[in-house]
Amino acid sequence: MSDLYAYVRVSTLHQNEDRQMNAMQKVPIPHNNIYVEKQSGKDFDRPMYKKLLKKLKPDDVLYIKSIDRLGRNYDEVLEQWKLLTKQKGVDIVVLDMPLLDTRKDKDLLGTLIADLVLSLLSYVSENERSAIRQRQREGIEAARARGVRFGRPPKALPENFAQIYTRWQNKEINRTEAASLCEFSTTTFYRKASEYRDAGNHF
Repeated sequence: MSDLYAYVRVSTLHQNEDRQMNAMQKVPIPHNNIYVEKQSGKDFDRPMYKKLLKKLKPDDVLYIKSIDRLGRNYDEVLEQWKLLTKQKGVDIVVLDMPLLDTRKDKDLLGTLIADLVLSLLSYVSENERSAIRQRQREGIEAARARGVRFGRPPKALPENFAQIYTRWQNKEINRTEAASLCEFSTTTFYRKASEYRDAGNHF
């Protein structure tokens, strides 16, 4: 006898799964068979998904709200889809995309349609990721051209840096002590001291 399951995923602990849960309430899925995950979809190394995989058996039906709830890496989504439908013999229903319902048209044409839809989603997703990366690179390059600096802002010199620098140069204190007085690491102090000296500040 087949059982009904649902997989609900949000990316962080702070996100709310109510929208997905409301959709699942329209399907007669036992509450204990709804697996809720609060974790990124970058891969399938997720505890609740692994638990669900162990429970699923041939002819069970797995409901998800949308394909990106299964995962956002579409190469891995394709791999998991094949694992679920072909190796484990599970049916998948994607509520937001009626074409992705493996209970329907179990003939060659139905399988072909599902595979084509998934492949198309994979292609669109990969192109979108590439476009986002390209826009990020172009944005960073444009910002750098405008003089925008990335990373943490440099630590300001303390008001008494000149005195600390002079004491260090006179060997009254060592570099570690000088760095501590400035609240710098020793590496940062040495770099700041070099910049200070190169700017023409001499004791």
